[in-house]
Amino acid sequence: MLCYLALGSNLGDRAGYLLEALARISLLPGTRLTRLSPVYETRPVGPAGQGPYLNMVAELETGLGAEELMPRLLEIEGSLGRIREKRWGPRTIDLDLLLYGDTVLKSELLNLPHPEMHQRAFVLAPLCDLVPKGVHPLLNETYDELLQRLDRSGVAPLFTASVPRG
Repeated sequence: MLCYLALGSNLGDRAGYLLEALARISLLPGTRLTRLSPVYETRPVGPAGQGPYLNMVAELETGLGAEELMPRLLEIEGSLGRIREKRWGPRTIDLDLLLYGDTVLKSELLNLPHPEMHQRAFVLAPLCDLVPKGVHPLLNETYDELLQRLDRSGVAPLFTASVPRG
C-alpha cells in the first residue's frame, strides 16, 4: 500500500533524528521508502518557548496494514527518545501516518486520513512536493488547493534528503 508519513523534530539533532527515523522505517518488514519531500524549517505549533521544527513527508510502500504500521512507528519514536508529556510539546521525533492509500479509518489507535493534516501548512507543503494533485479522501480537494488556503509564513524549505539505500 502506498502511504504518506509526516516526520518532525524540534529537539537535539533535528536532522539526525529525521534521518535515523527514515533509516529505521526503511527496515520495517515489507516496507520501502520511495520518495522524500524537502525538509522544511517551521514555526512550532503549541506551547510557547519551543524551538523551530524540521518537518518533511515520506512516501512509502508497505505490506503492513495501517493498524500494524502505526504501533511500529510509535516504537521508532520511543526508541529515538520521544516522550509524550504534553500535547504539541517539543519532541525528538514525531511520526504521523497521514494517508494509507485512500483508506478512511477511525479507531482507538488511528484516524485516517490524519484528522488535522488539512489545517497544517507544515504538513501540506511537503506533501504537495510529492503529490500536489492528490485528492484528500474525505474533503475531495487536492492537497495543493487545501494548502492555498493556509498561512505558509514560517514554513520554509531548508534542504533535500535522499531515500536511504540499504
